[in-house]
Amino acid sequence: MKSNVDEGLKITTRPSASSQCALCKGSRNLCGKSRCPILVKVNYYLKSVRLMDSEDIAGASPPSVFIGRIGYPNVYAGPLVPPVQGNTSLYDLPEYWFGKSIDEIVGFRSMLVRGKHRVHVQKFDEAGKIIEKTRELALAVNPVDIELILKNKPRGSIFLDDEVQPFGPSAQIRDLNLGNTRWDQHVEKAYSDGDLKATQAVKELYGKGVLVTKIQRAFSVGAFGVEENRRMVPTRWSITAVDDILSKDLMRKVRQYPEIGEYRLYESRYLDNVFEILMIPSPWSYEAIEAWYPGTTWNPDGARVVMFGDWEGHNGRTTYAEIGGCYYSARLAVCEQLVKERRQATVIVLREARPGYIMPVGVWQVRENVRNAMRQAPYRFSTLEVALKWIASRFQIPLEQWVSKSELVRNALFQKRMTDYLLVKNAA
Repeated sequence: MKSNVDEGLKITTRPSASSQCALCKGSRNLCGKSRCPILVKVNYYLKSVRLMDSEDIAGASPPSVFIGRIGYPNVYAGPLVPPVQGNTSLYDLPEYWFGKSIDEIVGFRSMLVRGKHRVHVQKFDEAGKIIEKTRELALAVNPVDIELILKNKPRGSIFLDDEVQPFGPSAQIRDLNLGNTRWDQHVEKAYSDGDLKATQAVKELYGKGVLVTKIQRAFSVGAFGVEENRRMVPTRWSITAVDDILSKDLMRKVRQYPEIGEYRLYESRYLDNVFEILMIPSPWSYEAIEAWYPGTTWNPDGARVVMFGDWEGHNGRTTYAEIGGCYYSARLAVCEQLVKERRQATVIVLREARPGYIMPVGVWQVRENVRNAMRQAPYRFSTLEVALKWIASRFQIPLEQWVSKSELVRNALFQKRMTDYLLVKNAA
């Protein structure tokens, strides 16, 4: 289905084979969502594209860049530029998005024009001015004025597939001009050190208070690492890589601390995602479980709730978590809290994604949801059974389903039963 509103505006929609979208047309809520995510995307697309009906886009980048992954190692890379001036830093700074509506977030993302230039991830030094300026932009501390000269007018598509996050139109770059840039002094120092390994650079910048998003951005353009080994990293991969590096470093500290003295439960609710984070007084281990209602992003046509999970023991894991980047973003947030308290615990992050979560907005919302939970005073319990009853009262999904899916909850219940048996035996 195509709609050409005018010569400079083109919208393409493509439903999946199993989609009810063509029958619904956004008016009958057949998917079970409270609002049609496609219409939300189209609304902001229509608002933004009219500002981009030109091959010459001038604006202030937040700053922001995007490194694609399709065709790796030959990928598209370039800046993200809104056709507006002024302080646009909020357009790409998820640490400050918590509490904002889906409409506001879609509005930020829809305004960012993606300029694209093909580059080999290991040969960016040979890619010329466009990639050089893209890397310079990625290290900037404040919004940067940019003139983006494109090969054609930016275009975008609205796909009827909830796996695609909202984004602005894109086009290949003909030329790129940057205004004055000021780099973060800590990031600049790491960039200039050709002997500093990337992992160490990430940890040092985090320790100096640089926001995770800014570290991820610099990491993606190959700003860190031993000089001859540097390479660009697709944005999606760089986000998870930085979350993994930082949480592993914090886990190393957590394992050295004494255990907490009671069962704790932390809570957060945002964008119809409900998080319950259980901390058990035992050595460090970690688990994350997600439950997706029918009609939600990763369970669009299901008849019942679908649950995914993964876990690791005291010494961590060596394979990639099946549930993806959310696993690592949540792990970082809970480790931050334990390091702050100088304590360790077994941590289980439980998430219900309800129908009001009409489209994916990125793993940042998991990190910030869990961080928000950690900022609240926890509920404290003397027994695991009481803590689990509280969780049951907060979720719509029966407790039995969570317990059957959770390796660490079952372990804790089994260990408690064994302890009770030994106490009874010794008393006899």
